[in-house]
Amino acid sequence: MPAGRLSIVLAEDSLLLREGLASILDRAGHEVRDAVGDGDTLLAVVRKDPPDVVITDVRMPPGHSDEGLRAAAAIRAELPAIGILVLSQYVADAYLSSLLETTTGGIGYLLKDRVGHVTEFLASLDRVAEGGTVVDPEVVRQLLSRRRDDGPLSALTPRELEVLALMAEGRVNASIAEQLVVSEAAVRKHVGNIFAKLQLEDGLDRRVSAVLTYLRRQA
Repeated sequence: MPAGRLSIVLAEDSLLLREGLASILDRAGHEVRDAVGDGDTLLAVVRKDPPDVVITDVRMPPGHSDEGLRAAAAIRAELPAIGILVLSQYVADAYLSSLLETTTGGIGYLLKDRVGHVTEFLASLDRVAEGGTVVDPEVVRQLLSRRRDDGPLSALTPRELEVLALMAEGRVNASIAEQLVVSEAAVRKHVGNIFAKLQLEDGLDRRVSAVLTYLRRQA
């Protein structure tokens, strides 16, 4: 994925939020090539002229169920090089599960409230454009909370759960160490313990997907 200026197709049925997002992206130096309000139009414009990244709501006309998510999955199947950033109003395991099943990278799932944190939102967009995986911290926290009372997650210490949540947000060890005010060596030890207890493979390109896939399978 290219760095710097991105070409973007935006899909959001709320005119106010759509215009607000377009304004944020424009001020950040990106090109909003199209801004549409439904899943069918999203698919049509992307197929005609593929952008670098698609930003889409989950629920859009006509059914206001999962039209945006289904459009995102179709785009990824047909044009896997396009980054996909999905915005959702709520934490919904089913949506996250479907999303993770479509890809191993270049994907993001954020709650709409995150858009108000402009710097974080734009950083997430850049990470998706570069082929990374980004999941909203609140989604990660709720997934962990729902699954920590039994099974392998119950074997993790409180600190390991903190590290796991930060890993699932897409943070590297240095960022985790800075957030928790500990050394990188301490983080590496925690990461090793987490992967051993959850029987997952480590690796910078796989750790986020591995953690989130594990959480999804516990649903």
